[in-house]
Amino acid sequence: MSNRRQFLQQAAAGLVGAATVSRVGAASLPEAASQDSAAMQPPLHPPNGRPYNPVVTLNGWTLPWRMRDGWKEFHLVAEPVVREIAPGMKANLWGYNGQSPGPTIECVEGDKVRIFVTNRLPEHTTVHWHGILLPNGMDGVGGLNQPQIKPGKTFVYEFEMIKSGTFMYHPHADEMTQMAMGMMGSLVVHPRNPKFMAVDRDFVFLLNAYDIDPGSYTPKVNTMTDFNLWTWNSRSFPGIDSLVARTHDRVRIRVGNLTMTNHPIHLHGVDFEVTCTDGGWVPKSARWPEVTTDVAVGQMRAIEFVANRPGDWAFHCHKSHHTMNAMGHDVPTMIGVDHRGLVDKINKLVPEYMVMGERGMADMGEMEMALPDNTLPMMTGMGQFGPIEMGGMFTTFKVRDDIKPGDYKDPGPYKYPAGSVAYEWTGELAEPTRAKAPPADSKTLQVIKPNGHSGH
Repeated sequence: MSNRRQFLQQAAAGLVGAATVSRVGAASLPEAASQDSAAMQPPLHPPNGRPYNPVVTLNGWTLPWRMRDGWKEFHLVAEPVVREIAPGMKANLWGYNGQSPGPTIECVEGDKVRIFVTNRLPEHTTVHWHGILLPNGMDGVGGLNQPQIKPGKTFVYEFEMIKSGTFMYHPHADEMTQMAMGMMGSLVVHPRNPKFMAVDRDFVFLLNAYDIDPGSYTPKVNTMTDFNLWTWNSRSFPGIDSLVARTHDRVRIRVGNLTMTNHPIHLHGVDFEVTCTDGGWVPKSARWPEVTTDVAVGQMRAIEFVANRPGDWAFHCHKSHHTMNAMGHDVPTMIGVDHRGLVDKINKLVPEYMVMGERGMADMGEMEMALPDNTLPMMTGMGQFGPIEMGGMFTTFKVRDDIKPGDYKDPGPYKYPAGSVAYEWTGELAEPTRAKAPPADSKTLQVIKPNGHSGH
């Protein structure tokens, strides 16, 4: 217990230091490179003569860099951070450069990159460049490919980006703790030819999950399966940015999974194709149309489509419990149980006690229920028609005709054309057709025999 207590005290102390460092300051390069932050801001047309269309990181940003003697130099700082999961809840996490996940690293196929990694954690770490083809000694597996980066030390990784695509970075040291605490980031390598696989909108984010008790701030790092906060880039709905596109834009969405389960990612309103994995680009002959793609643990998937239908379209994981927050795993199902009489008795002892779940859980989306401090409601979010009843891995993809080129700020709720919204019917209805129940004395019930064959 003393070691655990010391570990948490050191992490908390690091939080104070992290809070005093600005984003640019945390991203500044060591003295061997440059402290000129203005020179580190990546322009659309970089000084190496390789233009690219920058990605949009949901609730994140791209790491600044500078050119030095033909090398593109970045600086990652591994450190404790505070991340707002959604309005009303913050978490003590570990990340890079003041945020979890860390900033996106963007470069171009053929770039020689030099990445300084400074460790401000209370324990050692490394960085693995997931999906990147590089020299063995730069792969970042602590003890196997390199010595561990001790607290206070800085290591340098150098390699050439020999292929373009969608990748990520994360520790390969004490992974159970460090990734459970939020240490990860996206890594995008743009094609050398800017016309290859060109899109108008290019989004990227990582899937991650946490187990944080209601009222607590720090994740349980030894949880294997029972997570209660499902997040995109360490944010839960309604705290996840909307994705905004102009009608007829070609859109790419890059998704990486560093949770402990797979996620069927579903986008309403379009058909898409998987065009890239962490292994590279998918040939056109190998693609097929989908509306949901499963992103397994340790995988990255990039989907592409044309945004040709205006509206506010739902975008979410299709595991229903992944679109909820602060879940309880031992809550009994109370549907159909009338416990109003019991509630009257309990209210005499607990005045704020509320009936929950006897008619389903939809009431949770609109009731104002007392919550512990720093806790999110299970289902939340308001739309123009009422409660959205979502949480966790959910946001909206907003497509508009009237967006000006290059102006992709959130346009607000969609203005539906007259007659285009589902409406209540108050006229007469014919009797609906229903399945007929078999007679009580039916002799046609199927029986499974011990040998596995069915019979009657």
